[in-house]
Amino acid sequence: MVQKKKEGETTVPRRARGRPRAYDASDALARARDTFWQGGYSATTLDELGAAMGMNRPSLYGAFGDKHALYLATLERYIEVSEAAMNEVLASELPLAAALVRVYDLALALYYRSADAPTGCFLTGTAVAEAVDDEQVRTILGEGLRVFDRAFEARLVRARGSGELPANADAALLSRIASAILHSMGVRARAGDDRAQLRAMAEAAVAMICGGGMPGHEPK
Repeated sequence: MVQKKKEGETTVPRRARGRPRAYDASDALARARDTFWQGGYSATTLDELGAAMGMNRPSLYGAFGDKHALYLATLERYIEVSEAAMNEVLASELPLAAALVRVYDLALALYYRSADAPTGCFLTGTAVAEAVDDEQVRTILGEGLRVFDRAFEARLVRARGSGELPANADAALLSRIASAILHSMGVRARAGDDRAQLRAMAEAAVAMICGGGMPGHEPK
């Protein structure tokens, strides 16, 4: 998914070694997210999370709850920040094609942020496996996917109204195609696909979407 750092910090008091300190809750969640992102939910231990976040177990429990609650919080935060970044780009005055390409470029920058190995998308890369047996993860995953659909759809509806898309273009269907490309890029990045190839795939998808959709398709 697409992610952009938000401005502003939230500080929450905690104790470490018996002395009061302040920590940045957003930064702590980002560190937890990166730890889950690297190892997956099941394989990541509380000790690894505490070390990454600079928190002992009592402080971690007091601030975020148990490991499961912390993981849910990282998923929700990832969706929130990604949605904000997408909406910022898609609400701009960029032409439709340029806006869509910009979203995909932001996603690729996130998926390939590691010089050692591409990380792909945090949401689909970790939550898909857990969603099979975890109803809360499944709910967050499903809503996250719909959040990205809605962001694309709002821009496509605007494009249809301004004449950038044909009047009969199915914005809902095209938004799901745009999302599918986004998620596929995340999976393929983690699987080792070349970044330039994924960029070319995104450009081809944008050309198809901006051409009005699938030939022969009649919107309902």
